[in-house]
Amino acid sequence: MNFPNRRTFLLSGVGALASTPILFQSELKAAPSERLRVGVVGFAGRGSNNLSGVAAAGAEITALCDVHESRTAEGRKTYPKAKFYKDFRKMLDAGGLDAVVCSTADHTHFHVAYHAMQGGLHVYCEKPLTHTVWEARTLINLAKKKKLVTQMGTQIHAGDNYRRVVELVRSGAIGKVTEAHCWVPTKYSGNGQRPPAEKVPADLDWDLWLGPVADRPYSSAYVPFRWRHYWAFGSGALSDMACHHMDLPFWALGLRHPAEVSAVGSEVTPETCADWTTVTWKFSETKAHGPITLTWYDGGKQPRYFAEKKLPPQAGGTLFVGEKGMLLADYGRRKLFPEKDFQGIDGDGSIPKSVGHHKEWVDACKTGAATTCNFDYSGTLTETVLLGVVAYRTGKALRWDADKLQTNHPEANALLTKEYRIGWEIEA
Repeated sequence: MNFPNRRTFLLSGVGALASTPILFQSELKAAPSERLRVGVVGFAGRGSNNLSGVAAAGAEITALCDVHESRTAEGRKTYPKAKFYKDFRKMLDAGGLDAVVCSTADHTHFHVAYHAMQGGLHVYCEKPLTHTVWEARTLINLAKKKKLVTQMGTQIHAGDNYRRVVELVRSGAIGKVTEAHCWVPTKYSGNGQRPPAEKVPADLDWDLWLGPVADRPYSSAYVPFRWRHYWAFGSGALSDMACHHMDLPFWALGLRHPAEVSAVGSEVTPETCADWTTVTWKFSETKAHGPITLTWYDGGKQPRYFAEKKLPPQAGGTLFVGEKGMLLADYGRRKLFPEKDFQGIDGDGSIPKSVGHHKEWVDACKTGAATTCNFDYSGTLTETVLLGVVAYRTGKALRWDADKLQTNHPEANALLTKEYRIGWEIEA
């Protein structure tokens, strides 16, 4: 399978599809069918939820793929008719699939999704959609070109609370919004060093787990979860959690591409992620609200409104600041401030109840209906999040040209993509 060359992509203007609209039902490639044969790549840990979710939604689990055999027993026992693979490329080459679910570590999301989509398969992929900005844009464009049904795993998007918050913001309850803030106490940091080498467990295919990343010795500090602490495989708390929390202002405010992004945080190291970051994106145009500043905080940092005692303590969540008041929310709660000014005001129920995040995708694959977190929407969200990672790692205040997929700093542009090792490289 041939990939487009990364540098050709950056220079040729293919990125001009940055403003591609969300796909409508008539544009999606899915013939009505009661059967959806799915291959699941990475089905232990977080992947087990996606496996059971799509199965319960009516998908036929035809193939299972995982590089860590000792973690596969339960899934293989539950779906004994599914053929098992270690290498997702062999699974795809075998054929017989209509769609693929990807729940691997961040650094292999792109390759799994891209190969599947090149083969005409619909894709559900965990967040963040990709590990680099370029990868996200490539999947956005490929999904549109192939007219495939896609969904990123921001499961909270299906929650009723998020729907009511979006309704409140859109109704103008707090007036024009000028600021939005998202924060979590989470951090995935380290000592700035690679961990000591260890013997590879017999049940783990370390070479396949590394995938496109340059060869390095195995360590139990990476697998199965602590890979999020290392730039080679993840991007810390920002990439892990921001796609969930920033989904809410993106949805409610109709955000797309920021004009500027800057970041501060703990000391940058070449190997391990941040103790804390604070990232600010400036959006110059929004349909209903004018310019908006969106700020992200992790590692225990929070918006100033908490220190100023204007809000009750809340460990993580989202805050909208409008001309008439503030709206504070998390996954399951919402409250308007000052409370005395908003008695009895709530969302109006105009956004229908979700059928479920996994079921929405499965149904769309069968019928051609649209999904709410398709790659056009969620890929743009992922791009924005990962631009924050680039701003933090470079220490540069960036101006973003979404059409050209470039910043105003060569050092930052170099981090919009990455090199893949031999056997995983992108060919012209």
